[in-house]
Amino acid sequence: MRGGVRAWPLALVVALSGCTQADGSPAPSTTDGPAPATVVLQIADVGGFVPAVYTATRLPSVTVYSDGRVLTPEPLPASPPVPALHPLQVHQVDESGGRRLVDLAVDAGVTATDDLGDPSITDLSTTRFELRTDTVSATRDVYGLGYGSVLPAPGASGLTPDQLAGRDRLSGLLAQLEDPASALGPDRVRGPEPYEPEAVAAVFTPFVQPSWDPVPPARPWPGPPLPGALDGPGLDCVLVTGDALGPVLDAAADATDRTPWTTSDGQRWTVVLRVLLPHENGCEDLPTR
Repeated sequence: MRGGVRAWPLALVVALSGCTQADGSPAPSTTDGPAPATVVLQIADVGGFVPAVYTATRLPSVTVYSDGRVLTPEPLPASPPVPALHPLQVHQVDESGGRRLVDLAVDAGVTATDDLGDPSITDLSTTRFELRTDTVSATRDVYGLGYGSVLPAPGASGLTPDQLAGRDRLSGLLAQLEDPASALGPDRVRGPEPYEPEAVAAVFTPFVQPSWDPVPPARPWPGPPLPGALDGPGLDCVLVTGDALGPVLDAAADATDRTPWTTSDGQRWTVVLRVLLPHENGCEDLPTR
């Protein structure tokens, strides 16, 4: 498994162990080790009027794994520019805490099917809740959930009181999962600690002289050769791993999404880095909408 802290087992995924054959002898193992951690619960924004480079590099708000890790993005500055790499933090919850997080999701309505309505405002993103355990599989999409401050007053929003109440429960769930120690109690949670990635995706576009000033000084691109390959208009992507990862992370530590990067042929690029989550393998796993 990639990065993070040492995991405690979380009994949310069924595994076979201690099986025997018909003659009573132990059955041969079908794996070389523990099963990889799987995503149990994830909350992510999708869609909306967002530039393509930020769509591709958008991180889920919360990802809960079957081994008890809870990954959340670290807070970003309130105004641009933003860091070239959005760092993640990881909490570790114990087994009972993991079960409690699933219960909280069910209680908040992730598995419900009642209509939560659509606010009468365009171009907002949709918040997607996905819950996957050995007994539950549910996906719930809520348009405009994270924009309460810009939505019209309840009477003009087109939402009923019941729909607003349902949205409030899901918003509350997101707040709880973003701070699991507050939701579960500190005795069930370890962390947060910085998440140490084993791979990042570098999404880039040709640098265009911006309208704002001043432009940060250009710096040499220390990663794999550009360009790579990512489906999408005007976008490209390379996977940064191994010996290239350290120099890229070091160079990005004080860079922003406005920093120009230069390659050996003299071209300049805008580069935004996206940490790959433990269950992701490459550029093909980045969101496309």
